[in-house]
Amino acid sequence: MGLPEAPAGVISGAGAGEGFEAFYVREYHAVVRLAYALSGSRLAAEDIAQEAFLRAFRDWEQIRSPSAWVRKVAVRRAGRTVHRRLLEARAVARLLAGRGPAVAELPAEDAEVWRAVRALPRRQSQVIALRYVADASVAEIARTLGMAEGTVKAQLYRGRHALATRLAAPWEDDHV
Repeated sequence: MGLPEAPAGVISGAGAGEGFEAFYVREYHAVVRLAYALSGSRLAAEDIAQEAFLRAFRDWEQIRSPSAWVRKVAVRRAGRTVHRRLLEARAVARLLAGRGPAVAELPAEDAEVWRAVRALPRRQSQVIALRYVADASVAEIARTLGMAEGTVKAQLYRGRHALATRLAAPWEDDHV
């Protein structure tokens, strides 16, 4: 059973008239990567992406910029997921009282970098992930997070500087 086409007049990233199914196929993997970068969990990332797309499907007729809308939902959901996992990990750690790590390390090559990104203030981690995982422009990030482009640039600058300091890497501003 296929998914319904977008109603006439709905504007999407690929142009008016793109159906939800085509949008989903085009964007799904990018949204999962974004959620993974922010959550640190492949399973959570897939759940986050699926929830974002389900919400988009339900509201398809009202959404004017589906790519930004879905990313915004995924970014917010990832933040809540990370916060919940942190609370759960603390509870498990208290229960285990030192019997080992409560949360397994991220098995990716870039685990240290993404741990540092997740340790940044929320908005900095969001703009970094959108920029480098979703390859979003400053304008796209601004639309996704509902902030001014200047604010996005400032958050990118601060986030990059903080990451360079935390990771003891040479830092150069690429002028967004």
